[in-house]
Amino acid sequence: MLLVRNVITNMMALACVAALSSAAMAEPRIKAVATFSILGDLVRQVGGDDVDVSVLVGPDGDAHVFQPSPADARTIADANIVFVNGLGLEGWMARLVKASGAKAPTVTVSTGIRTLRGEEPGGKGARAHGHDHGTLDPHAWQDVANAKIYANNIRDALVKADPEGRARYEQNASAYLQKLDALDVEVREMLARIPPANRRVITTHDAFGYYSRAYGITFVAPQGISTEAEASSRDVARIIRQIKAEKVPAVFLENISDSRLISQIARETQTKIGEKVYSDSLSKADGPAATYIDMIRHNTRAFASALGG
Repeated sequence: MLLVRNVITNMMALACVAALSSAAMAEPRIKAVATFSILGDLVRQVGGDDVDVSVLVGPDGDAHVFQPSPADARTIADANIVFVNGLGLEGWMARLVKASGAKAPTVTVSTGIRTLRGEEPGGKGARAHGHDHGTLDPHAWQDVANAKIYANNIRDALVKADPEGRARYEQNASAYLQKLDALDVEVREMLARIPPANRRVITTHDAFGYYSRAYGITFVAPQGISTEAEASSRDVARIIRQIKAEKVPAVFLENISDSRLISQIARETQTKIGEKVYSDSLSKADGPAATYIDMIRHNTRAFASALGG
């Protein structure tokens, strides 16, 4: 009887040790911070279970006008690595890093992107007139080819921060890049069905320049590349005239924007409002754009549906 009890005790002890070892192996080794939800999803896709990702500007949030809190400074201070988009999106980031006293490396994921310049407040519709001017357009993720550059930069940064996880980061990135390749093909197939004369879209702010360059859809917006600047009455009047003159098929509201502006434009032009699209942030988990791939697919379907694709 004693022998049986000893065997059972030893088996239980071994089971506890195995459970503790498994738990230790499952613990993320890297604490990463991503500045906004779209970037957070990309870091999770590449980092997998090895990386615990915190996001500063969550779903449906607007990184252009974000105001960091003391809790955000603590999050940065506790991180092993910080991922930012760059290209002027996070104008508040330098102050936040300084306030946090963080020592973690900051990785700019847009490094290597062929950049666009966006329309400044009060400009004349850079996208519609085939030229770009003003400040750098930060919305590079709207082109799936650029998301691949982001993923490669994230992979390289994680490998540098955690060499032990190299094989897993490389495997995760490779699998994700294949999904992005398939997404790019899907986007092009959906948009190819839109009649060329209908490939014009009005959105709230100028967030789709890279999408326009990659996929041949013309975007016009009453606001510039940042939501910090309000559209002037002259900008709105200009776009209303353009919609009427060119018979633009649809206008779209973004999830981060005030609906009143687009509603006014739609009302005065008798143009239909298409499905809500996601430009600078993902939807909540139960929404149609909970991941980057979901977001691009949802937006493209919305454009194709409204424009006759």
